[in-house]
Amino acid sequence: MWTTLKAPSLAEMESMAHEIFEALPARFRELCEGLIIRVDDFPTDDVLDEMNAESEFDLLGLFQGTGVPFRSHDDIALLPNMVWLYRRPILDYWAEHEEALGNVVRHVLIHEIGHHFGLSDDDMAEIEADAEAETGTEVATEAESETE
Repeated sequence: MWTTLKAPSLAEMESMAHEIFEALPARFRELCEGLIIRVDDFPTDDVLDEMNAESEFDLLGLFQGTGVPFRSHDDIALLPNMVWLYRRPILDYWAEHEEALGNVVRHVLIHEIGHHFGLSDDDMAEIEADAEAETGTEVATEAESETE
């Protein structure tokens, strides 16, 4: 079985992230109006410096932007909200833990967005539980299904 499996490409992981995001509870997705999800292999050096990361594997993801609840009508045009997922650190984490890759990606998405909006860990755990209840206990995405 493992002789034909490969790690998802950047494009495949980005597709997986979009599928997972669309399966999250609507009340959570509504916080994310206009959210852009991007995948890169690693954070930039500037991000690593800003986050005081010791290694390029320290960050699995990052939210950049201003959440809907914190915007003002008086704001000048803002850049869109973005979640960056970092493929290589996510794959490294996945290899060291007994979780489905889709579950890791969902967890990172929820936590990056949730922390930015000031949600508690309990709030985010509830969102993850709701997402699991809607999709089953493990996230099964087209990208994962194609590699099995």
